[in-house]
Amino acid sequence: MTLAVPSFDDICDAAARIAPYAHVTPVMLHFKCENLQRGGAFKFRGACNAVWSLDDEQAKRGVVTHSSGNHGNALALAAATRGITAHVIVPEGAVRAKLEAIERAGAVLHRCAATQAAREAKAAEVQQATGAELVHPYTDPRVMAGQGSLVRELLNQSGGLDALITPVGGGGLASGCAIAAHAWLPQLALYAAEPEGADDAARSLAQGARVGSFVPDTVCDGLRTLLGEPNFEVLRAHRVEVITVSDAQTIAAMKLLWRELKQVIEVSSATVLAAVLQRPQLFAGKRVGLVLSGGNVDLDALPW
Repeated sequence: MTLAVPSFDDICDAAARIAPYAHVTPVMLHFKCENLQRGGAFKFRGACNAVWSLDDEQAKRGVVTHSSGNHGNALALAAATRGITAHVIVPEGAVRAKLEAIERAGAVLHRCAATQAAREAKAAEVQQATGAELVHPYTDPRVMAGQGSLVRELLNQSGGLDALITPVGGGGLASGCAIAAHAWLPQLALYAAEPEGADDAARSLAQGARVGSFVPDTVCDGLRTLLGEPNFEVLRAHRVEVITVSDAQTIAAMKLLWRELKQVIEVSSATVLAAVLQRPQLFAGKRVGLVLSGGNVDLDALPW
């Protein structure tokens, strides 16, 4: 079976499609600040592309997804730009600030147990009842294409790069960026940062086959998802190297970014800086683009 992944043309189309709605986020010291994107995360790009890719008849029935926070918020915001309903399945234990953001954006919330199987089962149930279009958080090619739209912005704003690093969880951001980056710069070195306690992407690429379900153990709530199958194939095809980092390293990097960059970023975002700091010899003398994936934090429950 051929897995559906976006082409470079799809990513270009996505960039044009979402241009009226998504922010061109700033770059600070080669950090792409997607924490300043609408909804506080890069996820708005993919969600917006998916929503505006629907024909009018399908759009009337709304959209549905499962999300621990940022994708659900993004889909709700994107749905609002088109005046349609968004159903979001949220697992138990999701960050309170992210759930509140989803509700403020106008989504219909549906709760489920904190397992991948429970999330997918509830999404299928809602989809069957409403006819809503499923917009998967990371395996949907429309979502991957939207996420990849940030790469051209970053390359133009930075004046060129030798390497690019993104966080990796389900892989929508990492795979979309890999496709886009190598279309413009085939020799660009690509990396992904992953928590040690949710290192399925690293293990999958090391053994050449996607690992099965696992129980994550990390403070990086946005990176606890299993790497998607099409996302794995893209990362493997584009030779993305995954660097794993401990929670302690990530929290230290988060503090450093808050203090020096003066940006509120969430803990999952800090994995990219943690990875660079862990492997200085790998990045020495190179222009490295680092994607700060989001800034939605619960200020009453910071990881330190």
